[in-house]
Amino acid sequence: MTEIINNNEIRVLIVDDHDLVRYGFKSLLNEQDGIDVVDTVCCGEDAINWCRDHNGDIDVILMDVNMPGIGGIGATKRISQSWPIIGIIIITVHDGGPLPKILLKGGAKGYLTKGNAVDEMIAAIRDVHQGKYYIAKDIAQQLALSVLPGEINPLDILSMRETQVLMMIAQGTKTKKISEILNLSPKTISTYRMRLFEKLDVSSDIEMLHMAMKHGVLDENNMPIK
Repeated sequence: MTEIINNNEIRVLIVDDHDLVRYGFKSLLNEQDGIDVVDTVCCGEDAINWCRDHNGDIDVILMDVNMPGIGGIGATKRISQSWPIIGIIIITVHDGGPLPKILLKGGAKGYLTKGNAVDEMIAAIRDVHQGKYYIAKDIAQQLALSVLPGEINPLDILSMRETQVLMMIAQGTKTKKISEILNLSPKTISTYRMRLFEKLDVSSDIEMLHMAMKHGVLDENNMPIK
């Protein structure tokens, strides 16, 4: 019997380093009419390789941020540059700080937190597939408030790459490993570290970790520096 393929279905790839999250999202979404989770992968590198192996044949990617390797920041940037037609929706535990602004500037088309309702995730997938942006209401409100006079988040001054390096350092990744993952020399990573110290006015990785946690880039579950 010939398999009938519904070309109207939204093809989704899930990227998250937690098995339960991947399988939970997949089960929930595959129950929805018009949505097909074609695969799940556990890190940003695998997401890039999947897109390369399948010629970018995916409509929407649900992307976590804090993952081993290049993480969601690096994967979002590379995929949006190489396959701009793919709609990337960030789904993370981070509901504030500089990450929404950084990731949306870096190519993401949607931003949700893992505390948002399933219906909102489905709405985001449908909107992004239609070429629209979708930002959860609580995130949109924070983005709007961030442009008003008031307290400034010191991490807002960091570039996308600087934020990526900051997160990797704070998660305890060694300089040599970071250089291998990002395909940069150890000297360049050390330069990034010194630049981060200067911009954030800190003098150690521990101080940088505390600042990252205070301002919403890391949480207690992100393998902080011991």
